[in-house]
Amino acid sequence: MDINYELYKVFYYVASSLSFSEASKKLFISQSAVSQSIKTLEQKLGQTLFIRSTKKVQLTPSGALLLKHIEPAINLISRGESQLLDSGTLGLGQLHIGASDTICRYFLLPYLRQFHKRFPGVPIKVTNASSIQCVDLLEQRKVDLIVTNFPNSHLNHAYIQKTVRIFSDVFIANPAYFDLKQQEIPFEELQKYPIMMLDRNSTTSEFLHNIFLQHQLDLIPEVELSSNDLLIDMARIGLGIAFIPDFCLTRESRDLFILKTREKMPTRQIIVSVNTTLPVPASTEEFLNLLPDASLL
Repeated sequence: MDINYELYKVFYYVASSLSFSEASKKLFISQSAVSQSIKTLEQKLGQTLFIRSTKKVQLTPSGALLLKHIEPAINLISRGESQLLDSGTLGLGQLHIGASDTICRYFLLPYLRQFHKRFPGVPIKVTNASSIQCVDLLEQRKVDLIVTNFPNSHLNHAYIQKTVRIFSDVFIANPAYFDLKQQEIPFEELQKYPIMMLDRNSTTSEFLHNIFLQHQLDLIPEVELSSNDLLIDMARIGLGIAFIPDFCLTRESRDLFILKTREKMPTRQIIVSVNTTLPVPASTEEFLNLLPDASLL
């Protein structure tokens, strides 16, 4: 089917903003031209893509399906253009990484510093998202690579490049509020205390809920947040027992203690992943070479 790329481009901007007027502003064309382009595309495809009303625009199921395929293509073209422009002046294209705030702060920063020192002219862009959301960024071609916790049920295992760190998760508490420092506590007893952890949109939450289910226990956390640093702060003031990766503990965490659990907690990994269906940019290759291979340690 011979359909002009510009029609798909107009569709993408309308579908991503759900607004004909917003699309016209971003494309620098009139709203009537946007409407005509969508009408032409619908006629060529033989499908209604939008439900239009005076108050809002909605995607039809056909429109949603088309967007799922068009969005990665638009992102791929945009990134290809950017890399060509960057490579012409800098030698390497932009490095675009997806990672959670925890991984950025406690793992990535030294390697970003090294990369920037070695290639000061290469732009570095970091998109902050949960490990689960990072997989979507990679699938949609919005980033060059992601650094994520593993296991990650959303991740295509074929995309994994290397394991860069192995870590353990721990329960921490303030001994002034929880007299458990000298005890070995089973999960069944632990669930009676106020547990604080990352929210459901995280691999950490997925991991801990699965561990409890393996022991026929239903974990109901007292607090669910999107920040490990905030969980540590709340544990410090005695609001509960926080579940965090051990690498988040620093010298400032000496007022907290790690609970000893009767059941052994499996280790997890931090892995780096790229979309292997695409050529790997030179900047990505250089950054991958900086990262350690924890499987060799």
